[in-house]
Amino acid sequence: MSQANPTSRARLTPKQKLFISAYCSNGFNGTQAAIEAEYSKNSAAEIANENLRKPHIVAAIDEYKEAIANKHEVTVNTLITELEVARQKALDAETPQVSAAVSATLGKAKLCGLDKQIIDHRSSDGSMTPGNFNDFYSEPQPES
Repeated sequence: MSQANPTSRARLTPKQKLFISAYCSNGFNGTQAAIEAEYSKNSAAEIANENLRKPHIVAAIDEYKEAIANKHEVTVNTLITELEVARQKALDAETPQVSAAVSATLGKAKLCGLDKQIIDHRSSDGSMTPGNFNDFYSEPQPES
């Protein structure tokens, strides 16, 4: 298990501890976690954003997630294996369940990080600048 700063837990307020628990339990919805931790509904999104930028809170979230994964013996490999078994069962059923098989395949892709669409915004020279930048933008010239 990774070790956060040893003082990180000691520095957590009771509300921050509730936030971490709620955040990890609700599918990682920061705003909802802040509301569940009894922060103001009006400022919940802002509080969540602030909390998720604090290194000791991020470290505590990582510890919490790792502890849960270890407790239930969950790894990416075990999840992929379970999804493959489910996919095969769906395809081998008397009436093949193609939708379930596709869902299992997409689950595997997501676990492997293959579900992200990558958009390359670089120009042909590798920079982020359009080829003829000066054609699009030029400093205003003083009137003569």
